[in-house]
Amino acid sequence: MHIIETQKLCYSYPDGTTALSNVDFIVHRSEAVALLGANGAGKTTLLKHLNGLLTPTSGKVLVAGEEITKENLLWVRRLVGLVFQNPDEQLFAPSVAEDIAFGPRNLGLSEEVVQHRVEEALRIVGMEGYEEKAPHNLSYGEKKRVAIAGVLAMEPQVLVLDEPTSGLDPAGAEELVSLLGRLRRLGLSMVVATHDVDLVPEFAERVYLLHRGSVVAVGSAEEVFTGVVAESPGRYKLRLPYVTRLLQRLREMGFEVELKLTVEEAAEEVARHL
Repeated sequence: MHIIETQKLCYSYPDGTTALSNVDFIVHRSEAVALLGANGAGKTTLLKHLNGLLTPTSGKVLVAGEEITKENLLWVRRLVGLVFQNPDEQLFAPSVAEDIAFGPRNLGLSEEVVQHRVEEALRIVGMEGYEEKAPHNLSYGEKKRVAIAGVLAMEPQVLVLDEPTSGLDPAGAEELVSLLGRLRRLGLSMVVATHDVDLVPEFAERVYLLHRGSVVAVGSAEEVFTGVVAESPGRYKLRLPYVTRLLQRLREMGFEVELKLTVEEAAEEVARHL
């Protein structure tokens, strides 16, 4: 069963700008999906529909088979947790623990359960010992992880992240990719919107490519990158992952290598020819 589905989803902003046009989008249970596209492609607008922050101009958004309505918004937002691109939009409490506890407390849970959820969420994101820290004193990468912890404390079935590596230094981005891997092993469904082409092959089982508000390709990372992205990188303002570009260059030099998308796969392919 699909945990999330959009049917012919269209959305126009009040100024008349069309952001989404007939978008059909599916996320299966326990699946990791990447939403790939350049800035302005419509990724953030689509994400905001997945837990009811925006209402479609036309079309439908379904969560666990139920269409999102005003009446079931609370239920939807418990199932679908959204992490914004800028963590400062989500962090507001005087301490990390209070920030993460806010959502569970509003569910009416006992203080014992709330504290357990806070501790578990911090453990998952690798932020144990930060409970009494003020969020505004954290690094940008730490803020991102606390924002994720706040969503995890609600125990969602789907985790939706908007540009999770944006603004991070290389070490912070690597930590974030590692965290995504840990979250995948928890069995969560995940939707990650990004234009970070090196991130996508590391976690995504399927990729949707958005361009000017429309889905132009759906498939595995290999199918999307070696297909439409390789054929028209300028049109979609994207590039192949760096390791894929290296293998592509080796091909041009006469080596009969297969194009791979991750460092591990590329290393094996190069080693095969040594």
